Amino acid sequence: MKGCNKSMEIIKGFKVFNPDWTCSGFQYEVGQTYEEDVIPMVCDRGFHFCKQAKDCFNYYSFDPNNKVAEVIALGEVAEEGNKCSTNKIKIVREISWEELLTIVNTGKGNSGFCNSGNFNSGDYNSGDKNSGDWNSGHFNSGDYNSGDKNSGDWNSGHFNSGHFNSGYFNSGHRNSGDRNSGLCNSGDCNSGNRNSGNWNQGDFCTGDFNISDHETGCFCTEEHKIRFFDKESDMTFRQWRNSEAYSILCRIPFEPTRWIWADDMTDEEKAAHPEYETTGGYLKVCNTDKAFLTWWNSLNERERNIIKNIPNFNAEKFLQITGIRV
Repeated sequence: MKGCNKSMEIIKGFKVFNPDWTCSGFQYEVGQTYEEDVIPMVCDRGFHFCKQAKDCFNYYSFDPNNKVAEVIALGEVAEEGNKCSTNKIKIVREISWEELLTIVNTGKGNSGFCNSGNFNSGDYNSGDKNSGDWNSGHFNSGDYNSGDKNSGDWNSGHFNSGHFNSGYFNSGHRNSGDRNSGLCNSGDCNSGNRNSGNWNQGDFCTGDFNISDHETGCFCTEEHKIRFFDKESDMTFRQWRNSEAYSILCRIPFEPTRWIWADDMTDEEKAAHPEYETTGGYLKVCNTDKAFLTWWNSLNERERNIIKNIPNFNAEKFLQITGIRV
């Protein structure tokens, strides 16, 4: 807490009251001066107010039924954060709701709070004509949008009812493509999820118009078998991902890049990456050649046999890809 202002300097501020001009059970009246024989302390004793009108609404709802007044502190003042307390206060004048809106908003025509944009009914908007909050875009009823005309939240794209979309016209979420009702699609018009293709009802498709999953073709309704070691197998992609062999392979300690903090950098690394003085470190590109070998050496005999029983296992191709001679 900052020390009390004992110079008796007059400090102007703002105070919000209940509709009946009470605050914390104390009755106030415009034009009157109130004094307490106390040393003021924020959130403990004294008459509380804020230097900025917008800060008052951290403690009171932004409600046009509440009363707002311009005040001056005539006694000692204690400050903590954006809140002040004094042992002598004068309620100078009532501030109408219309005047308050011009005080708390830097934009024009706002009925919301703390808007630098214009004609917003929402709060904290730098864009225009938003009913939502924290939008830098325009015409949004959702929140935190940098795009326009979104009813969803956190969209950089436009016309989205979903959330976190950089594309347009999405009712789903996290789509960089357009007109998706599914999730995380970079393609367009997908009701399925995580598709880079278009018009898919299935998931993880790079092709188009598929009902089944993991398709690279088009107009497929059945999940197809996948190839291992350049030969056809009897296993689907879904079965592969659920297999024990895949689970074991996921333990390969791949770390293609690693962030190195400045304290852990060698002199040679600092000379090669002088940007560390600004960034606090650098992104190291790691050699992954030993990752396969480290993984293979960590496996027991049973786990190695599971790997060697992958459909169509070919020792030569396995060596070519992993560097491990079986």
